[in-house]
Amino acid sequence: MRAVIQRVTSASVSVDNEVISQISRGLMVLVGIGADDTDADVVTICNKVLSLRVFSDPANPEKMWRVSVKDIDGDILCVSQFTLLANTTKGNKPDFHRAMATEPSRELYLSFLEKLKHLYQPDKIQDGRFGAMMNISLTNEGPVTFTIDSRKFEYVDQPNKAVGVSSKTTASRKVPSEGKTVEQDA
Repeated sequence: MRAVIQRVTSASVSVDNEVISQISRGLMVLVGIGADDTDADVVTICNKVLSLRVFSDPANPEKMWRVSVKDIDGDILCVSQFTLLANTTKGNKPDFHRAMATEPSRELYLSFLEKLKHLYQPDKIQDGRFGAMMNISLTNEGPVTFTIDSRKFEYVDQPNKAVGVSSKTTASRKVPSEGKTVEQDA
């Protein structure tokens, strides 16, 4: 599961020139659901959306990255966006085979929204219209934008390579359900 999280002063979603959802200060979250995503991925992304410290300390605005959307009592606007799972490595036409099919994706997206509402305040969670052609308007504050993945490998810095030393790289990844980090050859 992939999410693009944007810190916003306001955001809205329109369908057929009618505003269907809008928020004030908080987060705009675009959600892409992969073909093999599960409830474990939903939990991982929900927890990250709600706990990511992307706002400044309200008591001292110069201290950045101190508080989460929950800490500021902010709003969250979510929009399902299968295009986040596009593979663009071959040719110029995006390949969407990594995205989950429509109906199971709709169910998992609804599960994502329900989990957010359960973990936070239901009236603070807004969303677009699944499967509709939507127009999204937002004012990105900063700009501040993060891309998070529920199961993506994170690459670690490598020490300076000496002549004759193997160029093999290692990636670390956190296993969401087990909460541990494992090393894996990249």
